Amino acid sequence: MSLTFYQYPKCGTCQKAKKWLENHDVPFESVHIVENPPSKEEIKELVLKSGLDLKKFFNTSGMKYRELGLKDKIKSASNEELFDLLASDGMLLKRPIATDGTQVTVGFKEDTYQQTWASK
Repeated sequence: MSLTFYQYPKCGTCQKAKKWLENHDVPFESVHIVENPPSKEEIKELVLKSGLDLKKFFNTSGMKYRELGLKDKIKSASNEELFDLLASDGMLLKRPIATDGTQVTVGFKEDTYQQTWASK
C-alpha cells in the first residue's frame, strides 16, 4: 500500500505531515500539488472518498483564494464550477491531501493521521 501525498514543498503543514509519514514508516509517493495538480475527475473522486464537503477542499487561507474573491463565490457556485476552480490551480486546494485510493485526508491533524494512516 502506498499513499499518494499531494503537497506543496514550501508549505509548513505539508512538511509536518510528510515528517509524520516518514517517522511512522508509511510509504508514500509525493506529488507537487502546483506542478501536478489533480485533475477535475481526480478531485471529484477525492471528495467522494473523503466524505467531506467539497468546500473543505479549498485553501481558504491562501493568497490565490483571497485574490479571486472566492469567499463569496463559493457560496453560490455550482459543484461543477467549484470542481473547475479547484482543478484550475493547485494553490486553491487545501493541502496536504493524502489518499490510498480508498481513504482520503485533507490537511494535517496528527490524530487523524494516526487513526487513518498509522496502521498502513
